[in-house]
Amino acid sequence: MLTKIAYSTEATATGGGRDGKSATTDGALAVTLAVPKEMGGNGGGNNPEQLFAVGYAACYLGAMRFAASSEKLGTVPADASVTSTVSIGPRDEGGFGLQVELKVSMPGVDRETAQKIVDRGHFICPYSNATKGNIDVTTTLV
Repeated sequence: MLTKIAYSTEATATGGGRDGKSATTDGALAVTLAVPKEMGGNGGGNNPEQLFAVGYAACYLGAMRFAASSEKLGTVPADASVTSTVSIGPRDEGGFGLQVELKVSMPGVDRETAQKIVDRGHFICPYSNATKGNIDVTTTLV
């Protein structure tokens, strides 16, 4: 549970959900949505999995930077990166589910320090906290 709201945003989806449009109320972000070709669509737009992948990668990289700085674990280099692969598919129980793979690159950081930063990043990242126990998330230090 949140102890204080630091920021809120609002978005509205219209159309068919996966085939439609979605935009933030403030107009800062607007996307045309389309079902990926792999799922029988035309692929002529973005899809929720892409949006989740972009958001998770950015948020987790920020969380690692925050952890490294606030907990004096070291420095995350400017050329560090997080590549997020989000997959969707049917679940044994029915419906659909997601899984995420995060590949973290921290050039020039020794492996032990990088692993501490990676681990603490998951503690801080709201995406990691939201997905914990709900979907499989694997993290690889590359």
